[in-house]
Amino acid sequence: MTNDALAQELIVMTDEDRALQAGALGDDPAAQLAHRRVTVRNADRLAAILDTYGWPTVTLVGADAARRAFLIAQHADRQLELQRRVLPLLAAAVADGEAEPAHLAMLEDRVRVNEGRPQLYGTQIAGVADGAPVPWPCEDAETLDDRRVAVGLEPFAVHVSRYS
Repeated sequence: MTNDALAQELIVMTDEDRALQAGALGDDPAAQLAHRRVTVRNADRLAAILDTYGWPTVTLVGADAARRAFLIAQHADRQLELQRRVLPLLAAAVADGEAEPAHLAMLEDRVRVNEGRPQLYGTQIAGVADGAPVPWPCEDAETLDDRRVAVGLEPFAVHVSRYS
């Protein structure tokens, strides 16, 4: 049975994150701080949700809210321990068909980048230089698209074309 209250809470949390995200990417320190406060608060709440329910699966909260839980973990860059905690929970949910493999791949890359290690799936872009996206370093770049396809991600060239 779906926990509608929990699903709605996850949706509201990420709506607030999204509303502040554009300002966080700009040069306004107040906007950056406002977004940081929301992502930290959301991550703290996600940790409490994990304690109570485990990973918010599709069965527990529905597909949209399950995706929103992933987004909260993905944006918890200042709480690397939470991101690390989520990885095995999300992996188990993926194995059970209760979460998207692409979400696990994106979080795996995010954790690796936050730890200073090369990413596996090329989902994290460091910035744009001379109009071209510059990804964080990738492990075994020759087989990058094979790994991406295996988890339901589009080829790397398509992914980076959105940044130019």
